[in-house]
Amino acid sequence: RDSGLPNHTDAMFTTVEGDWDEVLDLIREAVDAVAAKAPRVSVVLKADIRPGVAGALTAKVQSLERHLAG
Repeated sequence: RDSGLPNHTDAMFTTVEGDWDEVLDLIREAVDAVAAKAPRVSVVLKADIRPGVAGALTAKVQSLERHLAG
């Protein structure tokens, strides 16, 4: 959350939207923070790389809601 990048945390995942380098740096920082307190860190990474697209974090959910309502 301190990164300033758009993000969403749910019961299973944290989704972050941003420039590839910014997101990778953030993942590294998050792993280091957990590793400082735990003997083991597990990371699952899924990337949807779409150059020039911004705001997809909320736009995808809004599109889904429109389709479900219609």
